[in-house]
Amino acid sequence: MVRRYDPERRERIIDAAIRVVADQGIGGLSHRTVAAEADVPLGSTTYHFASLDELLVAALRRCNESFARTVRESACFSDPTVPLADGLTRLMGAWFAEGRRGPLALEYELYLAALRRPALRPVAAEWADALAVLIADRTDRSTARALTALLDGISLQVLLTGGEFDPEYTREMLARVADGAGR
Repeated sequence: MVRRYDPERRERIIDAAIRVVADQGIGGLSHRTVAAEADVPLGSTTYHFASLDELLVAALRRCNESFARTVRESACFSDPTVPLADGLTRLMGAWFAEGRRGPLALEYELYLAALRRPALRPVAAEWADALAVLIADRTDRSTARALTALLDGISLQVLLTGGEFDPEYTREMLARVADGAGR
């Protein structure tokens, strides 16, 4: 049997893993379910990813890159005359906009999988660090880390409770942290 060269196969496997986690949760992830979703032989998934942790690292990294691109491209950081709390609140509003809650939940599911999967911890930390670096362009590093933690906390509360995103509350809390930086 001739082996067919498929340079995009690894990327398709990562995309398939993300879809499986989105549909079934991390508990539904296996080499077999990913192979079926990617429409590749089972051996392809184990060739490219020896373990599920390797596959999850690649999936989380892909989600991080997509999320970081969205944040960088947002108007939140482009206009220094807009108060930081206002910009971050608008950014969070976009995260919770119609149709966006599912992808955000997927990103947090992968992010929180690091609690039980040590291989994911450095990648999860990369996400938080990258966001803090972007915010630190507008404030000091410690305040940027605190704002990142607050963004995570509010996002998780909204996702876990099924509640609505409250921009007024979010802006007030972000402003308390951001405006208290100089004190």
